[in-house]
Amino acid sequence: MPFERPASYVAGIEPPYPPPPHPLWFVFRRTELLVATGPGGVALPHCNTPKDMGMMPQRTLYLGVLDGTHCFAAEAPAEVMAPQGCAWQGLRALYGGLEDARFALAGRALQIVEWDRTHQYCGACGGRTVARSRERARECATCGEVTYPRLAPAVMGLVKRGGELLLARAARFPEGMYSALAGFVEPGESLEQCLEREIDEEVGIRVCNVRYFASQPWPFPHSLMVAFFADYEGGEIKVDGVEISDAKWFDARKSEDLPRLPARISIARKLIDAAIGEMREG
Repeated sequence: MPFERPASYVAGIEPPYPPPPHPLWFVFRRTELLVATGPGGVALPHCNTPKDMGMMPQRTLYLGVLDGTHCFAAEAPAEVMAPQGCAWQGLRALYGGLEDARFALAGRALQIVEWDRTHQYCGACGGRTVARSRERARECATCGEVTYPRLAPAVMGLVKRGGELLLARAARFPEGMYSALAGFVEPGESLEQCLEREIDEEVGIRVCNVRYFASQPWPFPHSLMVAFFADYEGGEIKVDGVEISDAKWFDARKSEDLPRLPARISIARKLIDAAIGEMREG
């Protein structure tokens, strides 16, 4: 699954001393990653420090070791230009361009850099925070409040009715694209309760027989997507008109009846493809 932690990755907090020569760098300008470009495609830069490329990073963070290579993340100023032979690119555009393990670690790096940037000050008292040395956390130097990288769990549900799939369209989607329904988990909810509530609120449909499919880290900016199948139990489609602009039943057995689907990088597409394959085989 894209963005899953690579098997060859060993996380780290404190960088080794002396600094390792020519580590791998994940340098971000906001949400864009710095990559070297050339006839052979794109690659991550190897250098001792981003200063070697003419950049003064606003923060650097040690990530650990990937395939025997030490890795660092860094945040570049928002206005900085890419060095010669390099470019800034969004992660979605790099899917399939970077080697899978490096692409996955880039997603982790983006979340850590963003968390570190937004937690320089304590949310309890406003004091300055400092990084802990033994765990990925920041501690307030004034009141001792500790913050960790945050995750926002979101549930995705694909509803089946016979040979049909319920797909919905949000206003923010590209033209003609439909996907499974999704929403963030609220305090006090189980994942299954969240799925049932979101589907009822967004399209007025009741579901049953909820069953787990898979999960995916999603670094835009700090989500964990948990996907389920569910069966139709009752109700007529009535979109909320706020989050969802349209929803329809689509015959999964007829390719010509299906709408534009999400990109293959997403768990939504894998969920839909799995359902289509299962229905066509049956």
